[in-house]
Amino acid sequence: MATDADLAITRRLVIPAGELRERFSRSSGPGGQGVNTTDSRVELSFDVARSPSIPDDLRPRLLARLGSRLSDGVLTIAASEHRAQLANREAARLRLVSALRDAAAPPPPKRRPTKPSRGSKERRLAEKKRRGDVKRGRGGRFDD
Repeated sequence: MATDADLAITRRLVIPAGELRERFSRSSGPGGQGVNTTDSRVELSFDVARSPSIPDDLRPRLLARLGSRLSDGVLTIAASEHRAQLANREAARLRLVSALRDAAAPPPPKRRPTKPSRGSKERRLAEKKRRGDVKRGRGGRFDD
C-alpha cells in the first residue's frame, strides 16, 4: 500500500490522499541512539464528519459506530510500533482502513425469535426430574 495513494475502504468509499493528515513525532520507549533523533511515530487523521468523499447515506452510520473514537468528528490513528517511519505510516493506514471498513459494514440481519420445540421442552423437564431423583437419593437416610 503506497503511502501517498488513495485509500479504498469499500467499493463505494474511497478516500483521496489529500483528505488525510499525517503528523510525525518521536516515539517513546527503547530504540538506542536513533530514538531521540527520528520522528518515526505517525498520527493519521481523517475528518469523518466533514469529508466530501463519504456518501451522505453512509455518514450517520460511520459517525454512530466511531463515536467514541472521534474527536470533533475527526478519527485519529497513532502508530509507533515500528522503528521506521514508513512502516508506521503503512500500519496507521491499514488500521484506518480496518476501522472504517468495520464501521461501514451493514448492520446484521434482525434475529427471528423462535420458541423451543416440544421435544426439547420434554427432554429438559425429564433431565430436571432425573437430577432431582439423583439428589434426593443422596439424602443419607439410614435405617437403624
